Amino acid sequence: MNAIPNRKHDYEAGKLAKRLRHQVGQAIADFNMIEDGDRVMVCLSGGKDSYTLLDILLKLQAKAPVRFELTAVHLDQKQPGYDPDVLPAYLRALGVPFHIVEQDTYSVVKRVIPEGKTMCSLCSRLRRGSLYTFAAEQGFTKIALGHHRDDIVETLFLNLFHQATLKAMPPKLRSDDGRNVLIRPLAYCAEADIAEYAQQQGFPIMPCNLCGSQENLQRKAIKAMLAEWDAKFPGRVENIFRALGNVAPSQLADRSLFDFAGLGANAAAPRADAHAWLAGREPAE
Repeated sequence: MNAIPNRKHDYEAGKLAKRLRHQVGQAIADFNMIEDGDRVMVCLSGGKDSYTLLDILLKLQAKAPVRFELTAVHLDQKQPGYDPDVLPAYLRALGVPFHIVEQDTYSVVKRVIPEGKTMCSLCSRLRRGSLYTFAAEQGFTKIALGHHRDDIVETLFLNLFHQATLKAMPPKLRSDDGRNVLIRPLAYCAEADIAEYAQQQGFPIMPCNLCGSQENLQRKAIKAMLAEWDAKFPGRVENIFRALGNVAPSQLADRSLFDFAGLGANAAAPRADAHAWLAGREPAE
């Protein structure tokens, strides 16, 4: 009696898995994220995004036209209630090489951040520093992070509203210290799809006891805004993300990206007194 519903569920689950694999594969191809001989460090936090990232990369690795290594790396931040056995047991069952990096960032964050204040920013910086240093020491050529499409769009609006900058999270970049190349293979994937996939796969999710109980109020507000938009206007968030790859510098106002001063009837640069007039100053005698 339950055969038809079960078949439908399996069919939908198969479609979701195929869609995510396609989107990850497309992002890797579009941005040349993984090359022949790469040693990829997959940052595994224990959340839905990083589990999905590792799972799909493993599936793609088996059929990839290039050879590359995958190693899962998890940072044990010494948080209260942390179970050190969950991830090693999961990864050993998969047969995936892994490292557990121990760094007591919990004590640092608790000491520096006043009670009641959001800890996410400092915690994130300390976590990145530890993982980036480990990657450089171990000779990994790429660091794979679990940020997805929604993270990227939310970051765009956070920077726009609070930093007056037009930037988001690029799918691929070199770290500020120049030592590591970071990739985000889930860049084309929607968070809702990842959440559903993680539930289907039964990943052993590990909640963050440090900041998981806190809310980054600014990001929460952006997330709610985007959710409302997408409910009223399906596809809007996808269009916003696509716009990040369809930039027209001449239609913005960044003079470092486009030569606005060079536009006009005269090819020569504007005179100094013209610049003074435009700035509201009296021209020099």
